[in-house]
Amino acid sequence: MVTRRRAREIALQVLFEEDLHPTRDHQVAKEFLAKRLHRHQALVAFAQAIIDGVRQNLPQIDKLLTKHSANWAIKRMATIDRNVLRIAAYEMLHGDTPGRVAINEAIDIARRYGGLHSGAFVNGVLDRILREEVAPEASEN
Repeated sequence: MVTRRRAREIALQVLFEEDLHPTRDHQVAKEFLAKRLHRHQALVAFAQAIIDGVRQNLPQIDKLLTKHSANWAIKRMATIDRNVLRIAAYEMLHGDTPGRVAINEAIDIARRYGGLHSGAFVNGVLDRILREEVAPEASEN
């Protein structure tokens, strides 16, 4: 069964590749999504929305991650951690995913694909973003 988590994992793979090879053809990424998500249109669209959203909001997201990552420059972060954080930050700030859900998904994906301490690192950064950036906006409405 293909799930939204799997769509996030595939989006992570695309963003990881683009992080290492910024000139990669976006059409190749679209074909990769369709193939890996078995052409399940809703999930392909979900993953594509994440990828497009991260691409379009990258400067804002990276600035936010730098602000909340306790002296970790974006380029010093592990590539997996950096892109897991980008996906979750995008979902929390611009998507319809509740903050805690985005954080839990990011932690699980970081534990699966990242290093020994990736889950804890991702949790710490995203929790600060949720408390200081997302939660204050929710309380204003």
